[in-house]
Amino acid sequence: MKRSHSGTQLAEQNQNRMLRMSENGAQERILTLESMNPAIRRVEYAVRGPIVTRAVELEKELQQGVKKPFTEVIKANIGDAHAMGQKPLTFLRQVIALCLYPELLNDNKFPEDVKQKAARILQACGGSSIGSYSASAGVEVIRQDVAKYIEKRDGGIACNPDNIYLSTGASDSIVTILKLLVSGQGNSRTGVLIPIPQYPLYSAALAELEAVQVNYYLDEENCWALDIKELRRALDEARRHCDPKVLCIINPGNPTGQVQSRKCIEDVIRFAAEENLFLMADEVYQDNVYAQGCAFHSFKKVLFEMGPKYSDVVELASFHSTSKGFMGECGFRGGYMEVVNMDPAVKEQLTKLVSVRLCPPVPGQALLDVIMNPPKPGEPSYKQYMAEKQAVLGNLAEKARLTEEILNQAPGIQCNPVQGAMYSFPRIEIPERAVKLAKAEGQAPDMFFCMKLLEETGICVVPGSGFGQREGTHHFRMTILPPTDKLRILLERLKDFHQKFLQEYS
Repeated sequence: MKRSHSGTQLAEQNQNRMLRMSENGAQERILTLESMNPAIRRVEYAVRGPIVTRAVELEKELQQGVKKPFTEVIKANIGDAHAMGQKPLTFLRQVIALCLYPELLNDNKFPEDVKQKAARILQACGGSSIGSYSASAGVEVIRQDVAKYIEKRDGGIACNPDNIYLSTGASDSIVTILKLLVSGQGNSRTGVLIPIPQYPLYSAALAELEAVQVNYYLDEENCWALDIKELRRALDEARRHCDPKVLCIINPGNPTGQVQSRKCIEDVIRFAAEENLFLMADEVYQDNVYAQGCAFHSFKKVLFEMGPKYSDVVELASFHSTSKGFMGECGFRGGYMEVVNMDPAVKEQLTKLVSVRLCPPVPGQALLDVIMNPPKPGEPSYKQYMAEKQAVLGNLAEKARLTEEILNQAPGIQCNPVQGAMYSFPRIEIPERAVKLAKAEGQAPDMFFCMKLLEETGICVVPGSGFGQREGTHHFRMTILPPTDKLRILLERLKDFHQKFLQEYS
């Protein structure tokens, strides 16, 4: 058989490779930075970036007795409520304990409604065990409970459990929907409009999928409001070089903490309908609304209340998670998405895609069910559950107020009201000398600031450049989750450090 030219070339390449291996005395690596998927190299995720790596190193140095200007590292970089000291809600953990160890169903220490809830979840699982696989879209009973929760939240607007997909937190389902939406090459490649500042999941996912990131800027001077004129500018510019067909909204905002008004949501829905855009509504902070005059309105509810002209045509995927809200159960990785007006043929493809990963973690699904279907008035656990929930949300509201108040006392720091979610995104003044030094070190100016802050005070926050910001502005994101006394210390230290920083580099 005659050898092909390509076969000859392959043989020569292998021979050359073997020669290099023998010369080096070691096998050449197959997977290198040069040979790996270049899209992965472009992925960045500031929330767990170099600042956090250094914070972990500092913690170890403190444990080893290395002297520092501080006695502990305060991590305010990530919205991890329980890591910050928030106590788990009793009812949630009691039900999950029984699901994980069903022998406890016979223990008289547990209230009757806890036992009934756990037994119902177990009966819906294969072999009555949450150690079994579930259906790819999630346990059917849990999807039904999610649908009932959405109907109640939205004032009775119908929700079909077949449109519910349970997921590994909200992040997993967001990436899944983006996978369905991204296609084309060159100028026909899918463009995805995301808010700036944004949660870095979006920019990271778009980089991995090699989609086109289309930035629309939130209005910092107007409490990070969304401006339709800015959406229009971003869309018109994007159409010159890609095919923008997705609009992502984060409400309440991360990292900005704003809560969109109903009018703003109506305007966004009209814009999406007029421009034929698929809407992705990230609503994981829907329980976290603190400011007077603000309220959470789901995109699904507003869409259907706008009537068939919009509710029959606008395609929407909305997302929620057990990681945030008042529960803060990040480690269970529970969440869901609801799809509206999705083409049935595409829904089949979505079901196929989620089935590749078999199913979301079943303990996370069980926890989601407990949140979707909490104790009712008159049941044994109701009073304690409501008291714990209200205490968490009341505490967060106080910390949101405290953060704005203390940071705005410092010249050179501007902090918008934290209307919702669990973060603040203050704007900071950075002197020109510090900007030049940062550039000389190959750093963004706010990274330079945040690293100095960490080294001198032990406070770990994330530079605004990791979330996106207008050219020439500098920010950082911090969570408001630390206990109130520790948060007050953090804010005072941060305020003092910034004044010292301004003096040192001016």
